[in-house]
Amino acid sequence: MEEGSAVTGMHIGYDLSFTHTEGAWARQGSWVGHDFPDVRMYMELARTAERASVDLLFFGDGSGIPSTWRGSIEPAVEWGIQWPRHDMSPVIAAMSTVTEKIGFGLTYSSTFMHPFYVARLLNSLDHVTGGRIAFNVVASTRGADAANYGFNELMDHGLRYERMEEFVKVCRALWDSVAPDAIVRDRNTGRFADPSKVHPIDHAGRFFTVKGPLASVPSPQHHPLVVQAGNSPRGITASARLADLVFGFGGNLMAQHRHRKLLDEALLAEGRDPARVGILWATQVIVGRTTAEAEARRDAAHEFWSEEAVATYLSHNAGYDLSTLPDSFRLAELRDEIVAANASPAGLVGSLIAEFGEDHTMSRDEFFEHGRERATGLDHGIVGDPATVADALEENFAATGSRGGYMFSSPLAMPSGFAEISELLLPELRRRGALAPAYPGATLRENLAV
Repeated sequence: MEEGSAVTGMHIGYDLSFTHTEGAWARQGSWVGHDFPDVRMYMELARTAERASVDLLFFGDGSGIPSTWRGSIEPAVEWGIQWPRHDMSPVIAAMSTVTEKIGFGLTYSSTFMHPFYVARLLNSLDHVTGGRIAFNVVASTRGADAANYGFNELMDHGLRYERMEEFVKVCRALWDSVAPDAIVRDRNTGRFADPSKVHPIDHAGRFFTVKGPLASVPSPQHHPLVVQAGNSPRGITASARLADLVFGFGGNLMAQHRHRKLLDEALLAEGRDPARVGILWATQVIVGRTTAEAEARRDAAHEFWSEEAVATYLSHNAGYDLSTLPDSFRLAELRDEIVAANASPAGLVGSLIAEFGEDHTMSRDEFFEHGRERATGLDHGIVGDPATVADALEENFAATGSRGGYMFSSPLAMPSGFAEISELLLPELRRRGALAPAYPGATLRENLAV
């Protein structure tokens, strides 16, 4: 892409992080004969998505069972709230064998993991997939995860982002530690590589000490695509410093404008061109052949969410036990309490502040009712027939700068929810010319034009 040019056309990703949780495993349209974590489910979905020219299949991650709500894992285990979660790197490898163009996003925590391990793994996966890997780097906010890595408490919010920036710096240095032309493979002399083009990185930072070099052959992309989803001011600064592609919360145009504006300002401060960094807006889609069909599917998914399920979900994702909420409170007070606990106010609380203002007083019941919309995804969702959903997406894409696209999720069963997006919605968007060109390059980086 030429310097200063804008990305045209929507790019589309599918968020497959929770295809089998929150009751999706039991809904109408779920697999019969296959259950999570059967890899054949994902291989079939990958083939369907590639036929629809989806750019990216994305897996979020979390290694702990939700336990923030009242300090117990029991509700999450009983009702399958954001659990179980497997390491999806082997699943991505399997999906790559039945596809040729579609990309894959894998999540690891810079708060808990070591960059040498992650850089080496992603290099290997980039080889296996033929240059189709993206690394979603996260600064973890969940106590359930921290306890599994020997942390008694989460590190400070700002320190988590400092660690993330150093983590990605080390990964990139390791990917550069073997030059693209270092491998000679001279069959006549037996000389495999040029030693002058393989060098240690000798990194000694605040969080990591890594000698290097990476003991790997450079991968097709050389640098796997780096994705980041920070929505706080510090998170947006991190995005501007390290991300090739950004995830953002969809569904609230005011919040989207704020995120895009702050990101553009931060990119310019880092000497980067805002036109070259797109945002994929996280958007839940329920599409049917008719609006009535789509609404019936929405209502069926909504029925799962008891108050305990909602509270377990919200507490886990905020990293803060919401059972302590008083009968009424100012949103700013709740935000400050969450920040003081080194947890994340960027999700539901951040959205409510954007909508109502930080001085708004809310009752506990009102909060959990809004929380139900967040847990079900209906706060950032679009429901309707293909034309209705496509109209809403085109309008929102234009209003947010026409740079990036959408990361679709579905609360419906696996595989029917995503299959219907592939078979009903995406052909409608393609017919309108709303989508970016399908797979113009050989690697994910080229296909996303970053």
